[in-house]
This record gives sequence, C-alpha cells and structure tokens, in this order.
Amino acid sequence: MIKSMTGFGRAEAVTKEWKITVELKSVNHRYLDLNIKMPRKLNLFEGQVRNLIKTYMQRGKVDIFITYEDYTAGSVALKFNRDLAAEYLGYLKEMEQEFQLKNDISVTMLSRYPEVLTMEEQPVNEEELWNCLETPLKEACTRFVEAREREGKHLKNDLLAKLEGLDEKVSMVEKRSPEVVQAYREKLETKVHELLEDSQIDDNRIAAEVVLFSDKICNDEETVRLHSHIRGMKKILSEQEGIGRKLDFMAQEMNREANTILSKSSDIQISDIAIDLKTEIEKIREQIQNIE
Repeated sequence: MIKSMTGFGRAEAVTKEWKITVELKSVNHRYLDLNIKMPRKLNLFEGQVRNLIKTYMQRGKVDIFITYEDYTAGSVALKFNRDLAAEYLGYLKEMEQEFQLKNDISVTMLSRYPEVLTMEEQPVNEEELWNCLETPLKEACTRFVEAREREGKHLKNDLLAKLEGLDEKVSMVEKRSPEVVQAYREKLETKVHELLEDSQIDDNRIAAEVVLFSDKICNDEETVRLHSHIRGMKKILSEQEGIGRKLDFMAQEMNREANTILSKSSDIQISDIAIDLKTEIEKIREQIQNIE
C-alpha cells in the first residue's frame, strides 16, 4: 500500500489515575525526522518512543506531542526545609538586633520564603508508566499510518492517470516522427525540382539526404525508453512501501529522455509534445515528493 508522507493521528487513554494524549502529524522530508515534545516526567522514555515510532514509518518530518496528567494525590508531596527556615530566622534576628527593628515575622510569612516549602514529585513505577504511555502511542501511530494510506491511495490513482497521459503523448511522438521524415522528403524533392527544373533528379542522392535527416531527428530510443520507464513506474506503484526514492529516480530518467526528444526535434508539433511531456513529468515528480 502506497503511503503519503502527510498524515495525522491522535489517541487518548484515560483512567481514574491518569490521562495521556498522543498526537502525530507529518509533512514531506527526505529522511525520517522525529521531533518529540512531551512532559519532563516522560523524558526517560524518549528512546523507547523513538524506536516504537520508527516501526510505523520510514520517511517524513514528524511532530509528536505527548501530554500527561496525573490525577493521583500521591503524585507530589509537600516538603518542609527546616534547616533553611532556621537559617532565615537566624538572619532575621541578627537584623532585628543590628538595626533595632521590630521582628514581626510570622509562620505564614516564613513559609513564603524561597524553598522553605516545596512540592516534590514522588518516584513512579517506570514499567507501569510506560505501559500507560505505550497503548495510546501505538493507537495514534496506527491511525497515523491509516491516514497516510488513505492519502497514498489518492496519490496512486492520480499518478496512474498521469502516466496514462504520458504514454499517449509518447505514442503521438512515435506517430508524428515518420510524417516529419516524409514531409522533409517531399519538401526536398520540390526544392530540387525548382532548382534543376527539367533536369534528371538523382533519386539516390535525395534518399541519402533523407536518411541523414532521419538519423538526425530519430527519437526511437527515447520513446522506447519512455514507454519502458512508464511501465516500470506502474510496476513500482504496485509495491508495498519504500517506493518514493525509486519513483523519483525514474522520473529523473523520464525527464532526461523528454529533454533529448526536444533537443532533436525540428518539428513544431513534436516540440510542443515534448514540452508537454516535460511539464507532466514535473507534475509527477511533485506528486512523488509526497510519497513515503
């Protein structure tokens, strides 16, 4: 199944104790580029998250957003720093004596001094926490891949339609080429008649000139290769995955053949067809950039 590099997936897991939300979205990229944003509490799982995600995709710039909410009361604990509080009080008493000031410090005021009272996260069971994260992560990745496959199906149909159009244009070049040679022969004979009037015409010389002209504009090799590339690209489109780079290479080869046809052409119709070929091939290349 062809996959687009554009995708989106979201999943959420909620229990009485916690809530984890995972969201993935991606755009085109030559390689796999993972950008993970998640709470500090989950940072220890970054390696596991990356390894899991890599089993679902090969290319694309993917942004992963993970949020975590803990509903358990025991997730954090209040800590009282007695030594620091005592040190604050000691300095306050020194200030009272040295500056003859009234010491009006209260418990409430002291508790507001920096680091006297702090919230401290309690140790968590890493295995349990990973199990909480793994389920929505896998579900989000599955939905992400499904979205890529749906978009990939549309891309495949569009590419096949474009390839059929290319094939027709190549056939038009093949049909037109003998007509160009025949038109050249007729034009050459007419000119020779005008120059020599009633003198005898050397048919062999005219035939030789026509052969030289035919060799010069011959595009048989290019059209045969284009047909072959088109068939090859259709075959690649039937493969399962990892086809983006193959298709891009084939498109480059097709563009090279179209350029050669254009450079050899001395006929307006063939030149116009060759330009159309190049335009359509460029459109195909742009679409290919969206394929994983």
